[in-house]
Formats: sequence, C-alpha cells, structure tokens
Amino acid sequence: MGFQNPVFIPGPTNMPEVLRKAVDMPTLDHRSALFGEILQPALAGVKKVLKSETAEVFVFPSTGTGGWEVALTNTLSPGDKVLAARNGMFSHRWIDMCRRRGLAVEVVETPWGQGIPAGRFEEILTADKEHRIRAVLATHNETATGVKSDIAAVRHALGTTGHPALLFVDGVSSIASMDFRMDEWGVDVAVTGSQKGFMLPAGLAITGFSPKAMAKVETAKLPRAFFDVRDMAKSYASGGYPYTPPVGLLNGLKVSTGMLLDEGLDAVFARHHRIAEGIRRAVHAWGLKLCAATPDLYSDTVSAIRTPEGFNATDFVARAASAYGVAFGTGLGEVAGKVFRIGHLGSLTEVMALSGIATAEMVMADLGLPVRLGSGVAAAQDYYRHGAPAKKAAA
Repeated sequence: MGFQNPVFIPGPTNMPEVLRKAVDMPTLDHRSALFGEILQPALAGVKKVLKSETAEVFVFPSTGTGGWEVALTNTLSPGDKVLAARNGMFSHRWIDMCRRRGLAVEVVETPWGQGIPAGRFEEILTADKEHRIRAVLATHNETATGVKSDIAAVRHALGTTGHPALLFVDGVSSIASMDFRMDEWGVDVAVTGSQKGFMLPAGLAITGFSPKAMAKVETAKLPRAFFDVRDMAKSYASGGYPYTPPVGLLNGLKVSTGMLLDEGLDAVFARHHRIAEGIRRAVHAWGLKLCAATPDLYSDTVSAIRTPEGFNATDFVARAASAYGVAFGTGLGEVAGKVFRIGHLGSLTEVMALSGIATAEMVMADLGLPVRLGSGVAAAQDYYRHGAPAKKAAA
C-alpha cells in the first residue's frame, strides 16, 4: 500500500501538510522559555476545544488508552466501584483496565449498536444509597460500532439522583470533530488523543480535569508515577514539563487547535456531519445497514457498515488494501468480520469522501456483493450538491 491515497480508518487520520511540518521541527531546549511558547498555547487551545472555562488540561506522551489511566489513577483508590456500559470494543477495554487496576466495576451489558442506557444508569445510581459508586465511565463515541451516546443524558441521570460520582468521558473519536461540551455536560475528566480530530500522529494523551476531579487528586490512592497530574501541574506553572516532552507533537497540537478555532468549532462539527451524512446516504443506496441501531445514534466520525450474513467483512478491508491501496477499518470484538468501518473525521473533504465511496463500491463488486457501481457515489453527490452548504476543510 502506498501513501498517495487518503485513509478511511477512524484514526490515525489524514494529516494536513501544515501539521506534518509543524511536528517536523528542529531540536530545541525544552527547559528554555521557547518551550513555554509552545506548551501554553497548546493547553489553552485544548481547553477551548473542550468548551470549558474551568478545566485543567494535562497532555501526556501516550495515547487515548493512557488517558483512561490518567483519569482512573489520579482520582480513584483501590477497591473503588465504578459504573460502565459495555457497548463496544473501547468501553470493553476501559472496563478491563479498571479491573486490572483493582477497581470494582458494575457493568451494564448493552447490545453493540446501542448507546449508553442512561435510564438504566439512573436506576442503578438511585439504588446506590451509600454512594459506593465513585465514578461513571461513558464512551461518547464508540469507534468500533459508529455509535454516539448522549452524555448530557448520563449527566442528567447523575443530577436527578443527586449522586456525587465523577463522570469520566472517553471522547477519543469525538473531541475536535463532534460537539463536546465539558462544562455544560458536567464532565469531570475528558479523555482524547492527538491522532483523530486533532489530525496529528499518535503520541499524545489529552485530558481535561474539572475542579471536582482535581479535588480528588490529593486523596486518590491508586499508584501513579508517570501519569501523575500533580507533577504536570507543578511543571506547567513554570512553563515546563516534568520529564522530556514530545516537543514536535506539542507544537503540532498548538497549530492544530489554532486551525480548529480559526475554522470555528461549529463549522468543524457541521463539516463532519455533512461528510458523514453523504456516506450514510451511500450506504443506504447500497442496500446495506449501519451497525448503529437508530439515526440518533449515528456517529459523525465513523460509520460501521454491516455486510450480508455469511460474508466476511474482513475480506473487504483486505481487498481494498491489496487491490486499490486504500485503508478502511476492520470490525473489532463482537462485530469482527461482520462490519467494515469508514472513518470520516479529521482532515477530510467531500471530494475525498467520494473517492472512498467509489473505492468501496469497486471492492464490493470485486467480491460479488450485489452493489451497482456508482449508486452510492450518486447518492452522496446529490447530497453534497444540494444539501447544506459546503464547509472548508482543514488544509
């Protein structure tokens, strides 16, 4: 597979040339004042993308998975109870991390293709009279199934019951691409990574802590060292870092947040919705269905597309790569072999999306699926021509 074609995986995403160049920079002394001129704007930019006035932002050399661990280890203690729904591969992995960390997890098993059952959460929280549940985990956008969950509804469940549990949200494949309102939704720890909506290489775990979460940092007893936000906060105060920082990635984050804010967050979200809707219309024209059960659950960053019974969807991904040099996402966990995924987030345009749709049609035709060449392309073209006005993509 070459590098001429855009990728249609849900991360890492296509990288604008300006960000590739921002990451590719000469060595500088990270203990000099110059580093502070990179770090502080990057942190301030993330805070604005999170739509928060009060969050403290901490960026670690890691990935979103490391961000999950940052959330847990800085606020919880061994044996603490957490509540989570398992409705996809990434909620599953966060639950697994909790158990490995010695936490007690109450799991609400949820069909893959459904969102977080906020009503069931409310019942469980109401019954927890002794407030043994210390945190609620919520995956905003389940990357494995293309399902978006209602975080405001989860917060409502906490508020209605008067429960003091913290709300942790995995926004790895939503933040910087889909509307995320940290303060309004009462999110206590938001987690994301550099390689999706921020359009950078993998390598940064990006977290935001509310004042309520920060108040738990001093009493939390889970072991932490590399991921201790106290060390980060102390170093940030003097414009530094507690250990050698990934300067190039942080410079990329500074430039990336500037690009997103210059485009305007509402315009960024509208662009993602528009591209996603064109792809969804193509899927409908092919006679296929999304893994997400209902339209209110449709993700604007990734579509997981169900293939006919008896067809191995992994063959689709392999054929696209070998025959056309184009990368799509495979199915994961319970939907492995049952779906292929089209990532449509980050640096993407309608024209790029059309190339992915056209490639998908060729692959399906090659593999004998009953798809008429051009049907999905035409459906997307019609929407892109006559739907909402086009938005400028990050360049």
